[in-house]
Amino acid sequence: MIAETNGTARAGRAGAAVVELTGVTKRYPGGVAALEDVDLTIARGELVAIVGPSGSGKSTLLHIVGTLDLPSEGAVRIAGHDVAALADRELAALRARHLGFVFQSFHLSPGLSALDNVAEGLLYAGIPRGERRRRAAEALERVGLADRVTHRPHELSGGQRQRVAIARAVAGDPLLLLADEPTGALDTASGEAVVSLLRDLHAEGSTIAVITHDPEIAASFPRRVRLRDGRVVEDTANPAGRPDQAAPAGNSVREGAA
Repeated sequence: MIAETNGTARAGRAGAAVVELTGVTKRYPGGVAALEDVDLTIARGELVAIVGPSGSGKSTLLHIVGTLDLPSEGAVRIAGHDVAALADRELAALRARHLGFVFQSFHLSPGLSALDNVAEGLLYAGIPRGERRRRAAEALERVGLADRVTHRPHELSGGQRQRVAIARAVAGDPLLLLADEPTGALDTASGEAVVSLLRDLHAEGSTIAVITHDPEIAASFPRRVRLRDGRVVEDTANPAGRPDQAAPAGNSVREGAA
């Protein structure tokens, strides 16, 4: 059962694992393996780039970490919960209380204001309407859009729409923010502004994993996990890639992914 609130979860020790993947493999019909024997731990407070070319398994990894899909083999623990042991309703509660998502295509409702788009993201967290709107206004101020709360998506630039999407993701104060190619639909300047915003959120204490194919973005992050053909081939938390070499506290990737 997903019982604790985010405040309770955040009270745990710094550096505790938010994500723990052990031997995760994902195969689709026909035997195609999108992920193969992946071990990955992400600790609280980390800013991680998960990088690789198209078809490397990045999006599949995000879906599994985000509990949107289940592995064919291996174990997944998110915020201390064994995903395989949770019913569908409990998985939905886990996502609502602990995870925030940002996607390349924004996924904003065109008929709603920025404020209502953000507030709508809190609907399934069981938060009263007035509190949802209060938190939405705070989140929009946090991403620099306090003067755009009444604007609808078509009245905003691409960069501003992505900021609304980020505000929606962080309004519930998630343990983990998952961003899937957040700069992919943006021009260079807007993309740099979004990356800067993610850095600011990380500096404020957010744990963030960014899926990207852009090596420049990945290189600018403190930790990089590189995928190729569904395997982890590099993790800067354990650069030697040797199973007998311990990674820094809270970070580990098993050899065998090279």
